[in-house]
Amino acid sequence: MLRSILMGLVAGQRSMTPLAALAGAARRGTLPHDTPGARLMAHPLIATGGVAMGALEMAGDKMKTAPDRTVFLGLLARTITAGFAGAALAPPKRQFAGAALGIGAAIGSSYAGLAARKWAMARWGQTATGFVEEAIVFSAANVIANAKPAHA
Repeated sequence: MLRSILMGLVAGQRSMTPLAALAGAARRGTLPHDTPGARLMAHPLIATGGVAMGALEMAGDKMKTAPDRTVFLGLLARTITAGFAGAALAPPKRQFAGAALGIGAAIGSSYAGLAARKWAMARWGQTATGFVEEAIVFSAANVIANAKPAHA
């Protein structure tokens, strides 16, 4: 269930990055469990869409008009993707708990991440901090999605 929480933390920063990471891991067959969510993300069309949405979100984050991650629609997107990712990474028959843990982590992470980003932007600017944040978030998401299960 730790992966569900960790991916929720990622979703709090970038709502679509969990989908992109899950898509890549599902296509490689490295997701930890064979769940409906994992099978869905392995579908070529769904996987391509997840990766495309992740890339578009990262590009949009650099725009001066990008809204804060805590606006209603931003939190809604984070809640949905964190719940889906949390369920997809949870062991079979524990998807509801995985979704709940992912959602809780995403909401808290959204507010903490926004405060950290605003602090960093005041020092280093929007574009530079966006690139650093994305490098951290993208790397973390891929490690979480592709890590070998502890029992393997």
